[in-house]
Amino acid sequence: MKGLEIALTVIINVLCNLFCNVVYDFFKKHRKVRKSYIIRTEIYCVYTVLCYNICVYELNMHKIRTIRGDMANKTTVALTQEQFKEIIETMKIGGVGFRANNRIATALVLEANLGLRIEDILDLRLCDIIADGNRYRLNITEKKTSKKRNFTVPLPIYNYIKVYAVDNDIKSDEKLFPITERNVQKYLCKVSDYLGYENIGTHSFRKFFATEIYLNSNYNIVLVQQLLQHSSVATTQKYVGITSEMQEKALMNHINLL
Repeated sequence: MKGLEIALTVIINVLCNLFCNVVYDFFKKHRKVRKSYIIRTEIYCVYTVLCYNICVYELNMHKIRTIRGDMANKTTVALTQEQFKEIIETMKIGGVGFRANNRIATALVLEANLGLRIEDILDLRLCDIIADGNRYRLNITEKKTSKKRNFTVPLPIYNYIKVYAVDNDIKSDEKLFPITERNVQKYLCKVSDYLGYENIGTHSFRKFFATEIYLNSNYNIVLVQQLLQHSSVATTQKYVGITSEMQEKALMNHINLL
């Protein structure tokens, strides 16, 4: 909690307590006022203080979660094709210390295929994918950036989602994955430890999406930036792991001296 927020909390508490005492003294002097009215006023004052403290607490917990999430995202690595397949297959059959979980496996498959952040995947509903002529597209707002996302959803991915919804009796306006991000992260951690993988998090699947698109599009970094909706190419380069070694190799291969 920042110093300013601590100061505001103390000031609000002091003012509310002072107000409570003033009101109580006023009602005490005027005996015409019923005692129950005094009690209700005190309860209201206490309620006001409590509400403010809860708001401050939630605000700071949100900041902490955001900072932790950003730090975790920076340390996670992009999956390889082999890692992606092995992790998903293991989730579907289970292993020592964890049961099979097709729901989490499906959520991570969609993250790897749509490039959405895990929080947006977990908030996804079938009705968020709308028909647009002879194709389908997303119609959501990203939680982290508040940006609209209306990219095309390839028909095989849409059918994959629809089959999952039908198999699990999920209605069009219901969340496809009614689970928390924390549950997904904990389960993924167990699977990764079981398989001996390090620095794997939910964001590894978004980075996997970025890297695969980059490699399959003949190294079109701008395309990847647009799909991830990054504000700068530099951020996207970190996602796909463009290193100085790769840059030097590209320059060497491009030599055309006459």
